[in-house]
Amino acid sequence: MNYKIIHETTYLFDGDVFLEPHYLRFRPKQTPFIDVTHFSISLKSAPQGHSIIEDEEHNTIDFCWFEKLTNRLTIHVESYLETKDHNPFNFIIHPDSFNTLPFTYSEHQYQILFASLQKQALNQELLDYANTILDAAQCNTVAFVTNLTTQIHQDFIVEYRESGPPMSPNQTFKLKRGSCRDLTWMQINILRNHGIAARFVSGYFYFDMEKPIYELHAWVEVFIPGTGWLGFDPSHGMLTGNTHFSVASSAIAENTMPVSGGIRGSATSQLLTQLTIERQ
Repeated sequence: MNYKIIHETTYLFDGDVFLEPHYLRFRPKQTPFIDVTHFSISLKSAPQGHSIIEDEEHNTIDFCWFEKLTNRLTIHVESYLETKDHNPFNFIIHPDSFNTLPFTYSEHQYQILFASLQKQALNQELLDYANTILDAAQCNTVAFVTNLTTQIHQDFIVEYRESGPPMSPNQTFKLKRGSCRDLTWMQINILRNHGIAARFVSGYFYFDMEKPIYELHAWVEVFIPGTGWLGFDPSHGMLTGNTHFSVASSAIAENTMPVSGGIRGSATSQLLTQLTIERQ
């Protein structure tokens, strides 16, 4: 199956500003079941320089720097993807000890996964919510993560919030609603509190709609030996497959933002975004 993604982001300023160097995260990742057959990115105002770099967590980033004053920054991205058949359940957990919680990563695994194991304190009500799901799964690792994903989807209302960092897990749980990144960050911290390495993923998700309205999406990836990094989408209550197109993944949610960079000047800004995903 082939997909075309067009993503345009515009920042309008009410006065001239100087753009500091910007990190842009829009490139879909190549995977064993997703081929990126074409990618292009163009900017207005045009940057003085543009390089493609790999960050600390192996994400590919367009790094741009500027030299002129401007009152607009527009980022236009086009991606063409070809997907292959993919069964997310095609794995075995090895060693077998990782089938049951709690488990312990090896020393080398722990060193590499350290950032994805750093947890926030959760209130007792949220811990009890997770422990009820764990008990029902009889401490089976995959059953717990899968059932937790499904339960969050059933119990929480997904709402759109254009900008801002994820809410704290405790706040999201109290409100019983949140954006995809809020639910993702809550699930990540639940998993980390149970000793499971989990990271935040930003990207695109395609599904058929009568009136398509797409937006940048967020989900969870967990690391279990034998599965590698396995994706779970709490907003939709499902494992991720070949219609989830990852752009950036990080132990820290802010490190997956599509645009990171500052300005020099006193102007205020307005953010405009437009995203289309077409199956071809």
